Amino acid sequence: MKKTISALMVAVSAVAFAASANAADYTPYVGVDYINSHVFSKNLQNAAVNVGTKYNKHFGTEIFYQTPIESKTWNTRDEDGVYKHKASYRSYGLDAYGYLPLGCDQVWSVLGTAGIAQVDAKYKEAGEKSHKENGWAYRIGAGVQYDVTEDWAVRVLARYSFLDKVAGVDHIMDVTAGVRYSF
Repeated sequence: MKKTISALMVAVSAVAFAASANAADYTPYVGVDYINSHVFSKNLQNAAVNVGTKYNKHFGTEIFYQTPIESKTWNTRDEDGVYKHKASYRSYGLDAYGYLPLGCDQVWSVLGTAGIAQVDAKYKEAGEKSHKENGWAYRIGAGVQYDVTEDWAVRVLARYSFLDKVAGVDHIMDVTAGVRYSF
């Protein structure tokens, strides 16, 4: 009887230890991204910094701040002449990430993401004053991540954002490439 109870206690302890080891896989990280955004019918170049954490190998969250590298300027022409337009936007928010590790080594992961962002847009139409607007964006995306080492990872992600008609824009398509450093 004592051997049975001892074996049962060892088995319960092993399961509890394994469960707590998986739950304690809290990994904070910082990252930077280059972002090519298709918005205002143009491609804008942006950069982002982010701070996040993976709570376990399948779930994490991330806060970000995205800013333009440059404002996009373009010309249009009609019978009255040439008009110059200028646009840029910045955003910040929170994303939740789902990770699906692949293979035995699990250095590759497929990512899924959903989140919310505050978007601040500037748009100057030809012959008019600059417009500044802000609103909410609802974001979804997918991509892949490769863990180069235990601390460093690279990631490529495509993201679609639905906006509440900020500066006349109702969606943004982002393609990002970046690096992460885990603590």
